[in-house]
Amino acid sequence: MNEYESSGAAAGIGIVGGIVYLAVIVIAIVGMWKTFEKAGKPGWAAIIPIYNVIVLIEIIGKPMIWVLWLLIPCVNFVFGIWAINLLSKSFGKSEGFTVGLIIFPYIFWPILGFGDAKYLGPSAAEAQNGGFGNNPFNNPNNPFNSPNNPFSKPSDNQGTPNDTPPPVV
Repeated sequence: MNEYESSGAAAGIGIVGGIVYLAVIVIAIVGMWKTFEKAGKPGWAAIIPIYNVIVLIEIIGKPMIWVLWLLIPCVNFVFGIWAINLLSKSFGKSEGFTVGLIIFPYIFWPILGFGDAKYLGPSAAEAQNGGFGNNPFNNPNNPFNSPNNPFSKPSDNQGTPNDTPPPVV
């Protein structure tokens, strides 16, 4: 075997490897496309680089500041795993499915997109409670959420204003 034959074999292996790699990427993107459509978002958003993250954040119900957190190096690993976990929770899946989405996205995105999983709504606590201000446990350091709030009305008049004059004796 001379040098020309070995370079031809290497080129063939490289071409086959490249085709397999592209096929795996296409499978993952098609699965993401169908998952976005199940959540009521446009499927074509899966192929637009930054817009697919924005749509993912809308699906999981997190605020748009997450786009910034997902762009910061080293921080994006934590927020990315968190976002994928919230995505699997939004479709009624467990943490094991989250691990599958992270390690084998070319298998688990199509399972999520083409499988029987239904979109249950955003799983983020803020989205389930109707926004950041409606959850009393949202900010534990807020002094007005405590039962000793000096500005709250006493419970004996049950929030009704005291419009009646005092009795005349």
